[in-house]
Amino acid sequence: MQGNLVLLLPEILVAGLAFLVLIVDLILRRERPTLLAAIAVLGLSAILVLSLWNLWDVKGSLYNGIFRVDNYALFFKAFFLISGIAIILMSVEYVNTHLKRAGEFYGLILFSILAMMALASSTELLMAYISLELLSFCLYIMAAYSGNSLKSDEAGTKYILLGAFASALLLYGISLLYGIVGVTKFEDINVQLLSITTASPALIASLVFIIAGLGFKIAAVPFHMWAPDVYEGAPTPVTAYIAVVSKAAAFALLLRLFSEALLPVANQWQLFMSLLAAATMTLGNLVAIPQQNIKRLLAYSSIGQVGYLLMGIVALESVSGINTAHLAITGLLLHLVGYGVTNLGVFMAVIAFSPPGEEEISRYAGLANRSPLLASVITIGLFSLAGMPFFAGFATKFYLFTAVASQGYLWLTSLAILNSLISLYYYLVVIRTMYVDPPITHDPLRLSNLTVTVLSVLVLGILAIGLYPQPLIGIIEEATSAIIG
Repeated sequence: MQGNLVLLLPEILVAGLAFLVLIVDLILRRERPTLLAAIAVLGLSAILVLSLWNLWDVKGSLYNGIFRVDNYALFFKAFFLISGIAIILMSVEYVNTHLKRAGEFYGLILFSILAMMALASSTELLMAYISLELLSFCLYIMAAYSGNSLKSDEAGTKYILLGAFASALLLYGISLLYGIVGVTKFEDINVQLLSITTASPALIASLVFIIAGLGFKIAAVPFHMWAPDVYEGAPTPVTAYIAVVSKAAAFALLLRLFSEALLPVANQWQLFMSLLAAATMTLGNLVAIPQQNIKRLLAYSSIGQVGYLLMGIVALESVSGINTAHLAITGLLLHLVGYGVTNLGVFMAVIAFSPPGEEEISRYAGLANRSPLLASVITIGLFSLAGMPFFAGFATKFYLFTAVASQGYLWLTSLAILNSLISLYYYLVVIRTMYVDPPITHDPLRLSNLTVTVLSVLVLGILAIGLYPQPLIGIIEEATSAIIG
């Protein structure tokens, strides 16, 4: 029993921390909201240290194998904890100024982190579905958290309606797959699919519904219709959270599901996923060009990034005769981390500059004169997202694209490079606005010490990954070995 509790240590502690924040909020009666953020940050930091100390290189499972603890799961749990710390720090001033019920807001973040951690360890379809729905419920509420904003209400309404539809598709796909193989654990599904010589229409239909349901969670084309409106209407810290952390959670499930369960029928989903990746990166980058709102531009930019990440799923199955899928997995995880750090930096700058509802790109005119730090952070972040040298995006894209090309997908890699060039155009439009256009006002922007500190750490992360990614690659390779094994 003691060993089981150690395996569940991160989840137990995060759940306890969430209830602690809610209880303290009830006692304080909203008098000291910053204290709640401090409790959440310190708690997540302690949980991160304890989890890595006790569970790294530990392999085990619970509940008849539906919950697995390995380096792959722990890598994502550490990513969620670190991202949660960053999001809470990014949210402090925004929450204190624009939102009510700070305790509930931080509590929802913590419960969503709990859901994502369970999702990373899920090795059974229903366990994964329940974890995914707990995450979705938290995000639905957070998207509509600005109660005095019609756009926020609209974002939450659209998100929950389309999310419910996507969940129904996913659950129907799971039921079809269960009807074919009679099991729900990933490894058992793998065994059953190995014995299938010809694909039935029911199997193809189940794969289509599962991919459609999960495609909504990551905003892949054509399941992306919710993303721009939700990104624009949700509170900006929530937008950053949805863009980075929730996508990482969905890819944690996608990667384990396709590599451990659905790989025997890769010939049934490989072409479809290739076209999905191509359409997602192309439409995301092309539609981003005419956007006039910075959050909508970042929404379509993130859709394009999803297309790049989907290439890693496609490359799980080799078409060149030499299986180097471990490179594809490592590349996907590396780009996920680089994209996450970069996007958090850009969104932090947006939070510091743009009041709610005033995120038009034209407002960034002359920002370099008013706040050189914010302008430089946005510039570094956008160059990184475009894949420019010396920044995180270049190193992570180079590794991912090389891995996908080595699997034989030269056409997909070429399309990804072309889309990276397209993305550079609309990123340069924002940069030109900040540095060339005359400012609307010459009043300098004053940034708090917390904002400057968070921005500095995120920029250092972007530069560190871009200039010396080897330590991170070593950690990711250990996580990859766990899922490959």
